[in-house]
Amino acid sequence: MPALSDLPVVGAALTSTTLALHRNWILERQRDLEIQDFFEAETLDGDWRARVELIRKLLDGYEGRLGIHGPFWGFKIDSQDPLIRAVVTKRLLQGLEVCEALGATQMVIHSPYSTWDYNNLDINPGARTRVIERVHATLGDVVKRAEGFGCELVIENIEDKDPMDRVQLANSFASPAVRVSLDTGHANYAHGSTGAPPADFYVDAAGDALAHVHLQDTDGYADRHWLPGEGNIGWPAVFRALGRLSSRPRLIIEVKDQTNIRAGAAHLEALGLVV
Repeated sequence: MPALSDLPVVGAALTSTTLALHRNWILERQRDLEIQDFFEAETLDGDWRARVELIRKLLDGYEGRLGIHGPFWGFKIDSQDPLIRAVVTKRLLQGLEVCEALGATQMVIHSPYSTWDYNNLDINPGARTRVIERVHATLGDVVKRAEGFGCELVIENIEDKDPMDRVQLANSFASPAVRVSLDTGHANYAHGSTGAPPADFYVDAAGDALAHVHLQDTDGYADRHWLPGEGNIGWPAVFRALGRLSSRPRLIIEVKDQTNIRAGAAHLEALGLVV
């Protein structure tokens, strides 16, 4: 078993409310932190700066790696409609404005790939290329803005059945501001319900392009966002794959039961995988 000093430090996805509950736990090891207050349109169109100030006060003394979950409700980043793409661009730029005000250096966005795409893109000549072109049309200004202040966009698997699709999409930007995220529960849903490979295969597929991981457990049927240990993900295999990387992705427990998040961390600690 690795020495404690060699184990990765696990962090969490929290709102401003649950951050207040877990503040000491986050600060004691300067754990990776993802703030989840800023993905809803009502927040972005409201007084989000007041929320930023509240969070900044809670994070007094924090020197760890800070990110946010970017907006995603109601859209995809590969829309065929240029008017919709303009709205998506606006929302993601709003997310980056929050990042800059908060001092966050990473923003999670959602992959455009679906199960339908897995079965149908290749029957339409040029369809894969057109998906990438539409994403570039949506994200062009967003990537430039992120590059300008040292922020990463990390593309999270949602329905992705082929773990390489969003890796190739991220690589197509040839930018340090576009990298890959893995959600273990989404991968396990795809594995159990659509025949995708298990979650550790997604780690290996991304390799050192992997900069962010949502750690959540599922039963392989639905997107449960259970605490690690409540589902059937093979955590030792996932962490063996993570151990083969040199990229040090941010490790973020992202669950519905944020008040009890340390129980999920304790499960991974008991397996000898994290501290």
